[in-house]
Amino acid sequence: MFDALLIEKSPDGQQSVHVRQVDETSLPDGDVTVRVEWSTLNYKDALAITGRGPIIRQFPMAPGVDFAGVVEKSSNSAYAPGDRVLLNGWGVGEKHWGGLAQKARVPAAWLTPLPSAFSTRSAMALGTAGYTAMLCILALQQQGVTKESGPVIVTGASGGVGSVAVMLLARLGYHVAAVTGRETERDHLTHLGAAEILPREDFSKPGKPLEKARWAGAVDVAGGQVLANVCASMKPGGVVTACGLAAGMDFPATVAPFILRGVTLVGIDSVMCDHDRRVKAWDALAKLVDVEKLESQTKEISLRDVSESAAALLDGKLHGRVVVKLD
Repeated sequence: MFDALLIEKSPDGQQSVHVRQVDETSLPDGDVTVRVEWSTLNYKDALAITGRGPIIRQFPMAPGVDFAGVVEKSSNSAYAPGDRVLLNGWGVGEKHWGGLAQKARVPAAWLTPLPSAFSTRSAMALGTAGYTAMLCILALQQQGVTKESGPVIVTGASGGVGSVAVMLLARLGYHVAAVTGRETERDHLTHLGAAEILPREDFSKPGKPLEKARWAGAVDVAGGQVLANVCASMKPGGVVTACGLAAGMDFPATVAPFILRGVTLVGIDSVMCDHDRRVKAWDALAKLVDVEKLESQTKEISLRDVSESAAALLDGKLHGRVVVKLD
């Protein structure tokens, strides 16, 4: 038996969330069973746990799009008992039991070997947020955006993806402009390496098809009007990586930035990303991450604290990263 956070739905459609004792036979199919040591709380998890977003595909469900731990059993030659592994995405926590439980069973193809530079805890302090931020930066680099190209703007900079992106870009020597709706986060973002702090309201209202050209690159977690305004203010040949929808799924933009300035918009999919790119991203994180700075923006909670923290996350009362201790 092991503890798991279970989201259940009653016959009348009411959702409930409880920590329950679960038998290992209840785990879904997979060829690797992992003893989960740490998980993390992501925006998608918070939507699922609070019921504020249609995330869960089937009930009951153990949420948690991330986990890190140690292999207990494996019928796949790729992994052996004792191997340290992590998982991001692949639909876990949505249609396959996820990481907010003390055990998980998944296909071996979904797992990534844990880089030796990280503990299972520090890996979850990064989680999907850090891994997604690294995918964005790798895409900017692949498109030729260097620190000499000009400033890089990061929207949603107080959140998980944004804060890690600020930290990593600054570590690489980029001039980083951080966009946030929280004035109280100014000192924190400066500590992470932001050279400029910009108010979100400057990007939230409809703007011109083309604004003053300011940015060589962008990491956007917002979508919506914010993404449209970021695109409109890119330098000629600028590159925008889009990985989120915190400000909406719509994209009220014009083609002007793309046909008059040659701006490139790159979509970042961290959920179904292929194995090789995952390994490349995590290897890059292992070389770049300042563990002390990462720890400075990480809060630790227990499994029983998750529901309350999920609501706080959606209400804008949490910043940085949240790790969940399971072992």
